[in-house]
Amino acid sequence: MPAIAGVRLATAAAGIRYKGRTDVLLAVMDKGTTAAGVFTKSKCPSAPVEWCRAVLKNGKAQALVVNSGNANAFTGKTGKTSTKLTGDIASKAVGCKPNEIFLASTGVIGEPLDATKFNGVLATLAESAGPDGWMDAARAIMTTDTFPKVATATVKLGKAKVTINGMAKGAGMIAPDMATMLSFIFTDAPISAPALQALLKAGVEDSFNAVTIDGDTSTSDTLLMFATGAAAAQGAPKITKASDIRLKPFVKALNVILNDLAEQVARDGEGARKLVEVVVEGATTKASARKIAMSIANSPLVKTAIAGEDANWGRVVMAVGKAGEPANRDKLSISFNGIRVAKLGARDPSYDETEVSNAMKNPKVQIKVTLGLGKGRDRVLTCDLTKEYVAINGDYRS
Repeated sequence: MPAIAGVRLATAAAGIRYKGRTDVLLAVMDKGTTAAGVFTKSKCPSAPVEWCRAVLKNGKAQALVVNSGNANAFTGKTGKTSTKLTGDIASKAVGCKPNEIFLASTGVIGEPLDATKFNGVLATLAESAGPDGWMDAARAIMTTDTFPKVATATVKLGKAKVTINGMAKGAGMIAPDMATMLSFIFTDAPISAPALQALLKAGVEDSFNAVTIDGDTSTSDTLLMFATGAAAAQGAPKITKASDIRLKPFVKALNVILNDLAEQVARDGEGARKLVEVVVEGATTKASARKIAMSIANSPLVKTAIAGEDANWGRVVMAVGKAGEPANRDKLSISFNGIRVAKLGARDPSYDETEVSNAMKNPKVQIKVTLGLGKGRDRVLTCDLTKEYVAINGDYRS
């Protein structure tokens, strides 16, 4: 992960929930950094989500504070007090206004967050923050994740090179709605806050919003993007509109990073052994295809069949039928990893169970459903559902 001009990182172990591991990330950004964000649509959002929504109106950022182990969600007035105290501590440590501080928390829901643990820690981190340490930062925000999730790209903006770095955390309680888990994107490109917001909102739809692990939208889903503008010194043009044609390579790279991180989240689904891609084509509209694909991806019966390496198309048919979208049983065709198992509403005449069973042993499984009704197409990512998922979530609070 390369350095991003105008971004400095540091991590620490503050003992938020677990001992002996880093659980706080501070990202310090140069003055003038613009910010964008999308958040959960949950009607029970966490205190940090509400904080970020409020400060995002300012469109500027100088620091991001992330803690793992405690989500500071469903914590009532105490949660709001904690975010205010954290914002105050961070603003003093960095030397900016509280409304230029962004906060994110992940972990257990319903437990009060002791923000006094940030006292001293954030000031030390602000002094020690440096341009490297991206992998350490990604590790500090992990909960049940089994590996840190990062992605990077370098592209031309005008005649200058700009860099985009991203990190994400998430393995369970994943069914995003406008954002996902916790994810943070940084760039040195000089892009205004309104333009950055438009790019992020568009990019999330077919990346993070097309991922589901267990069908549960988190109270804390947060995706933030920061643009320091430091590349302007190297000749990068200042962008004020998302429609600026000079942004085309940047947008392409941003979408690659968003999709890369989203796929890493799907691969790391709690207890998962297989990445599952669900493709629905021939639907009446793209929106209809998305709903059907999500119905398949969120079906425990489909996901357990994948875990058992069983190409059980009957469960796929069930998920298509319950989606409530236009479908015609007698036009339906289904394939697993490119092998068609059902055609026009019945088992494919050339079906070979041995061939299909061997294909199901692959670490990635594609389920393709062809509806034969129109040109609507979409795809979503998920994973299989294993005994380990139950074990992880049964033991999580203990």
